[in-house]
Amino acid sequence: MTITPDTARTALLLAPLAVLPLALQVVLVGLTVEIGVPPLVAAGLALGVLAHGSRGMHLDGLADTVDGLGAGWDRERALEIMRRGDVGPMGAVALVVVLLVQAGAIATLLGSGWRGALVVGAAVVASRAAAAAVCGRGQQAAPGSKLGTAFVGTVPFVGAALVVLAVAALLVASVLPVALLLGGLGGGSSAAPSWMVARAVLVAAVAAPVAVWAAISLRDKAVRTFGGVGGDVIGAGVEVALTVLLVLLTVAW
Repeated sequence: MTITPDTARTALLLAPLAVLPLALQVVLVGLTVEIGVPPLVAAGLALGVLAHGSRGMHLDGLADTVDGLGAGWDRERALEIMRRGDVGPMGAVALVVVLLVQAGAIATLLGSGWRGALVVGAAVVASRAAAAAVCGRGQQAAPGSKLGTAFVGTVPFVGAALVVLAVAALLVASVLPVALLLGGLGGGSSAAPSWMVARAVLVAAVAAPVAVWAAISLRDKAVRTFGGVGGDVIGAGVEVALTVLLVLLTVAW
């Protein structure tokens, strides 16, 4: 199948919708905390389901990108290291750190039971908006990258911005059950102060733009090092966005 700029653009813009079935599986795993599974155990299982469902491609992209960025000053050497397929020490450390942070954040969110599971699922969906932003128009593919050639530079700014706004609205909707719980479902002596409820909603609203900004920052550094954006950088952007989203959502309440 030949990937045209139109099909590439459509795929990137619909990436949050395409990941919905996988996000639902993550939510179902998260719901096991309601039957007594410890939150950290459920978090590990959720990450396993997420990695299996994505065939580990984004994690592999993160490891390869970090290895390439750490290769030093020579562009050709950096690209060669990325293409080897193995994981170097810097990539391994990046994977460990990112997965530890994600597991800790998910476990914290799952402390709110089914409400937290919904937030985790929404974060998975929202993280895919990073792919569209990383492949925005004006960017060029890294030398020798087939995925980069097919996808990079196909998404207009307006399209990427609309996707970010859509997933931001989804995140706000996902935290509303927690916000209502904080507010005591309408009041009461145990209700949290109104500013805490407002903070939860505000953090959820800005989480997606901040996460996408982090992914774009990684992309820009990769462009300076590799001379363009490749498939590994797209996957790394998704993982970075997911990590930032989860961390921000843990401080929302």
